[in-house]
Amino acid sequence: MTKEVLARFSDLGVATVYEASGREGLIDIPLIQLLPGSRVAGPARTVLCGQDDNLMVHAIIEHIQPGEILVLTMPEPRPVALLGELLATQVKVHGAAGILVNAAVRDVNELVELGLPVWTHFIRVKGATKTKVGVMNGTISVGGALISPADILILDADGGVCVKRERAEEVLKASEARLEKEKSLREKLAGGEISYDLHNLRGVVENNRRNYES
Repeated sequence: MTKEVLARFSDLGVATVYEASGREGLIDIPLIQLLPGSRVAGPARTVLCGQDDNLMVHAIIEHIQPGEILVLTMPEPRPVALLGELLATQVKVHGAAGILVNAAVRDVNELVELGLPVWTHFIRVKGATKTKVGVMNGTISVGGALISPADILILDADGGVCVKRERAEEVLKASEARLEKEKSLREKLAGGEISYDLHNLRGVVENNRRNYES
């Protein structure tokens, strides 16, 4: 996947890509975006930690490739900090584009100063153990989305979506087409037309009203 394609996915954003993909791959959990306005897209580097343990976060560092998004989860996501400033510093040095944590982070002020985009399920100080061996580079589940290594993750203020690597070209084309369609729609709305008619919703309401009243 080229840098240009990933940059385009990032520009298109989570909402457009999610809808254009056929509403697949939504990471359907509340995510806290530590850097307001940040948006990234990149291949996933996945880690399934042991429960309440971040041993495998330390282990994955040397495997990170530039431009990847590090994805951390555990069997039962809980508000335990898998990541803080020192680990995030290593992740940044190894060139990751961002981090998604389906658990907690801490050292929030320092993480913001570090400037590496981070999305997290929780913010909590409670620390993790470092004794349980988990799984690196396997398929994991985050918010109902199955994420495999090298699948494309898009993250922005709306949350996150995963595009299977084998669908990337198809979804990108569909996302571009959706963007053009929305551009045309936006111009009509700015001219005073309303979506109630443009989407043929008036008939839906009026037909149902007639059925209800009869």
